[in-house]
Amino acid sequence: MGATLASSVLGFGREIVNARFFGTTPQLDAFLAAAVIPTILFGVFNGALVNALVPVFSEYWNPDDQTEFRRLTSTVFNIVLIGLSVSAFLGWVLAPLYVPLIAHGFPQAQMETTVRMTRWLMPSVLATSLAGVVAALLNAQNRFSATAIQGIAANVVTIGVVVWLNPRLGIFALVLGTALGLAAQLLVQLPSVLLRGTYRPVIDLGHPGLTRIMLMLGPIVVGSAAGQTAIFFDRFFASTLSPGYLSGMNYATRLVGFPQQIFAAAIATVIFPLFASQFASANLAGVRRSVVMGLRMVNLFTIPSVVVLIMLARPIVAALFQGGAFKSTATDLCAGLLPFAASGLVGTAASIVLTRCSFACKETRWTVGISIFAVVLNVALSVYWLPTLGARGLLLANGISQWVQAAAFFVLVWKLVGGLDWKPIAVSTFKIVLCALATALALDWVASLHVHTDPSLASRAWYLTGQLFIAAMAFIGTAQLLGVEELRIAVQLIVAKFASRTPMAPVDAQAPIA
Repeated sequence: MGATLASSVLGFGREIVNARFFGTTPQLDAFLAAAVIPTILFGVFNGALVNALVPVFSEYWNPDDQTEFRRLTSTVFNIVLIGLSVSAFLGWVLAPLYVPLIAHGFPQAQMETTVRMTRWLMPSVLATSLAGVVAALLNAQNRFSATAIQGIAANVVTIGVVVWLNPRLGIFALVLGTALGLAAQLLVQLPSVLLRGTYRPVIDLGHPGLTRIMLMLGPIVVGSAAGQTAIFFDRFFASTLSPGYLSGMNYATRLVGFPQQIFAAAIATVIFPLFASQFASANLAGVRRSVVMGLRMVNLFTIPSVVVLIMLARPIVAALFQGGAFKSTATDLCAGLLPFAASGLVGTAASIVLTRCSFACKETRWTVGISIFAVVLNVALSVYWLPTLGARGLLLANGISQWVQAAAFFVLVWKLVGGLDWKPIAVSTFKIVLCALATALALDWVASLHVHTDPSLASRAWYLTGQLFIAAMAFIGTAQLLGVEELRIAVQLIVAKFASRTPMAPVDAQAPIA
């Protein structure tokens, strides 16, 4: 979580740099449209590979005899290397054909720029997919440090290239920086594999583990593609809006992604191998406890995050982005979109944990079906709300579809593990909501003081820091009064982590959370 926090902070730094240089300009809209196909392919292959590979890799991992593990992981790596190299080349060649389908609302000159940007980004698909294989390999061994810092490397490289080359390349400095940053995700993980001699230049098509992976991978790829299709439709619909709205939606979703990546994704990453090992040993009681604890922990962090994002929408956007090419009008635009973008945060976080459990239990058909249904619902709501609500309707459609998806996954996991103890989740959620309401009241009181700050960045940042501190104190104080157990557990885990001075806690198949 610490590494994810650092990565997310740097990701914010990247967005701040983008805002300073590019604001909500048509050039940035073009870049976001160009990134659709690489982003979708990254989500499909990287996400699908991790979800399909971790359970199988975990079964073959044996510290005492790594022969089969090395043979299987090397086979998968080499197949992906060859297959995605061909795919990236085809994506480069065919860019003029599929880019107009995404950015159909762009004028011709902007369309040509988008095609060129897409071609620059296509090689990154190979690097990010291989990074997914390496991440699965390391996570199966309960090693998370190298995979956690890949986001740090990507953001550092991207920021450096943009700052250095923007005077000469303009918006294409962002394109180049993004491509090189994604390649850095692979490079920072490779030493952890190569130094331990895990890689072998082999392709064993007859390996039984490969057959099992392929049987799982097909449905997971379909499910991941369905989920990533939502990005395509967001950009497809947003390309018809006024210039700047596509960029504004991007900034708003990035802000919402901050707590999602720090808390929900970090918890799900660590708990996924635990799900897999518990299910492999037929320890369904352990899986049930882990699911309940995972949901309770993500609620602890995401519910108050939604309140803060809604109550402090404008101060957050102004403090982080306003300046340079990002004018006060852009701040108003993004602040107006942020509450709608935050509407699905809790549902998204719950879905992350629940889908990890579904894949660990090797259930793919229903998982894919639910993902496809969520996309269809998202598109239908987007079509319905786009004429009246515009970008807000697109974000609200995303949020509602995420809540429906989370509910469906909860029912699926309930059946897979033979029921869940829902009472601790309900009691915990009720207490956390009360704490979040206390936080909202505290922030409303601060707003009633009508404190005026000067327009400098330092003043805006200082005032926002004070508001966040008051919000945190209100939440923690109320949680202490109500006896919110998750807060105590989180503190105990952090204290134990630093007291042990170990890379990670010993794996315990009976433990509710690693």
